[in-house]
Amino acid sequence: MTGADEELAKDLGLFSALAIGIGTMVGAGIFILPGEAAQEAGPIVVLSFVIGGMIALVNAFSVSELGTAMPKAGGAYYYINRALGPLFGSISGVGDWIGLAFASAFYCIGFGGYLATLLDGVVVPIPGVGELALLPTIALGPLVLTEIQIGALLAGIAFVGINYIGAKETGSIQTAIVTLLLAILTVFAFVGFFSFDWGTVTTDGTLAPLGYGEVLPGTALVFVSYLGYAKIATIGEELENPGRNLPIAIIGSVVIVMIIYSILVALMIGIIPYDAISEETPMSDVAGVIFENNLGVIGVTSITLAALLATASSANASILASARINFAMGRDKIVTDWLNEIHPRFATPYRSIAVTGGMILVFIILLGENLEVLSKAASALHLIVYALINAALIVFREADVPDYDPDFTVPFYPITPILGIVLSLGLIGFMDMIEVALSLLFVVAALIWYGIYARHETDREGVLSNYILSRTEEMPDVAVSAANVAKPKAENEHTVVVPVSNPRTESHLLSLASVVAKANDGVVEAVHIVEVPDQTPLVEGSEHVQRIDDESQRLMENVRKSTETLDVPVEVRTVASHRSFEEVFDVARREHADTVVMGWGPDRPWSAGRAERPLDELTHDLPCDFLVLNDRGLETDRVLVPTAGGPDSVLSAEIARYLREQFDSEITLLHVVDEKSQAEGEAFLTEWATEHGLEDATIRVDTSGDIEDAIATAARDHSLIILGATGRGLLSRLIRGSLAYSVVNEVECSVLLAERPTERSFWDRLVGSRSEDD
Repeated sequence: MTGADEELAKDLGLFSALAIGIGTMVGAGIFILPGEAAQEAGPIVVLSFVIGGMIALVNAFSVSELGTAMPKAGGAYYYINRALGPLFGSISGVGDWIGLAFASAFYCIGFGGYLATLLDGVVVPIPGVGELALLPTIALGPLVLTEIQIGALLAGIAFVGINYIGAKETGSIQTAIVTLLLAILTVFAFVGFFSFDWGTVTTDGTLAPLGYGEVLPGTALVFVSYLGYAKIATIGEELENPGRNLPIAIIGSVVIVMIIYSILVALMIGIIPYDAISEETPMSDVAGVIFENNLGVIGVTSITLAALLATASSANASILASARINFAMGRDKIVTDWLNEIHPRFATPYRSIAVTGGMILVFIILLGENLEVLSKAASALHLIVYALINAALIVFREADVPDYDPDFTVPFYPITPILGIVLSLGLIGFMDMIEVALSLLFVVAALIWYGIYARHETDREGVLSNYILSRTEEMPDVAVSAANVAKPKAENEHTVVVPVSNPRTESHLLSLASVVAKANDGVVEAVHIVEVPDQTPLVEGSEHVQRIDDESQRLMENVRKSTETLDVPVEVRTVASHRSFEEVFDVARREHADTVVMGWGPDRPWSAGRAERPLDELTHDLPCDFLVLNDRGLETDRVLVPTAGGPDSVLSAEIARYLREQFDSEITLLHVVDEKSQAEGEAFLTEWATEHGLEDATIRVDTSGDIEDAIATAARDHSLIILGATGRGLLSRLIRGSLAYSVVNEVECSVLLAERPTERSFWDRLVGSRSEDD
């Protein structure tokens, strides 16, 4: 069962969502990092945890608003993709996905460390072999897996399996783990309070023996402890009553965890000097002190078990979230649809979970002894995503998207999301170069992936690009260019744009466009361009367009009903512009059109034999194929195609074939030579017809040598002429004229000018003298 319309079951409640957020954060934050962070920042490491929590809280407000507006699988990726478009969606999806895979591996290794401590010295008898450690060291060629990595692999396999089974089971296990974990930590805090000594905090006579400047680098180190809150949004599609439960779970989990960190870390540095806390198992180290005269081994073992539960819950929740990000990306065709498969029994994206789990296991094997790199790389990638989340919220608000209706809104807008962007990106600056470089490497990889795959597969368009491209006159050129470059274009969708000046009179253009679209399994986009006076700002013009858009839709619907559109999809929209003619080419570029079909006009440049105005012709190439119809009634029974073998006559031949296929048109090919070259002309035209699939066309070679007269004479027996654009340069046409096109207004039948983009040098554009009868 596959497809974009599949939905995930809503079977997670508020407590399960809170458990996912808290469980993900508490594991790394308190059981793995305090010792290493204390070495980095000193006793004021507590402040590092608080600042990290405040940054997370600012971002949590934005995640909550977006989550209540769009409770969909994929969370941050989904919001960014919809707001900023699939280019940034690729960055956020890959960043979040890979960042969570790194973090999951980090948590599993933390689990392996505490498991190795718990089982230290435990052996099992093996007959014929002897005693073997329960967690042995294993050599895989040049790779040596430590007992910590073996424990981490076991944990990774177990929790990938749990997520494979289904989210409901995951939520239940997560709730149980977090409930037991909080109970153990409460006992730890209560007993530890009686061992707290302020003198231990100020061993060196100050709270900041390493300097206050180490607070933010310490925050950069511990921020991985706060990655859990945004992951709640990734399961928003499975959450009951998301409008209420999502913000409570997201904001509540950050506040609860920040309080837990502040209390426990403060206790730890008041029990053991900051520079003596273990970097591997800090909680067990502190437990050995506070329980020494109380519960002894039982207390230390309980804390070790709590550490196992905490790191396990972090890994479990991260695997859940990362798999669903991958699922959402597959649903949008950012990655292959193969990942969209829903398990028939468990109703989970099982392939996505399997692929993500495989990555986690590889990271454990290859990077199991580089915990700091894993944790900081995970944080850097997530901070980039958080910055994009805040930008997405601003875009949704400013673009005034009609269906954007969140149940929760951030306070102090727009200060809050702007602050979230600044704080998130700013914190990356306090990380080491290796983590920054690693995160940028994955951003570049996401950009490359989008360019070579996703851009040609996805059909999603972001609110931002649509907002920019609908206001090209108001926006900076660099913004318009960037939006055009980033806009997705599915390779299998041939787009034919029909610029419409008057919906009442464009049925023939629509019919001709439908012929081209039908032949290429494409769609027709009819764009009603409304010219607004220069004195009228486009903002006001847009409001004017909105008032007439309904009328345009109604008129075009009537045109569709009376036009032979060959069952081709026809989309209609209205655009305001100060330059109606130039807007045709802008629309073609914005829509990544393959063909434009438009009408002839007295003030247009086609009488000179080309589609563009002279200045545009000299400065750039056409954005796509152009078909310009001088409409005297579109009758396609007898079609004349004059050709001299030029590039634009290839397009003429294509259109002739389409008309023959759709309307059974009779095609005549015309080639003009002098009297001495008749044989050569017939041989050329016969060969040209074969090469272009027109073997059954009538061959007509005119030996008068007069192109204008030959076309005029042949036109009397035909209902439509298809002419390739002239190859002459601008100055050549100004001096000598364009003879073939002087006859266009004199013939009685319709004429179709066909021009295909070609690379020509500036000299050819200016003075080229190639035969004009293409």
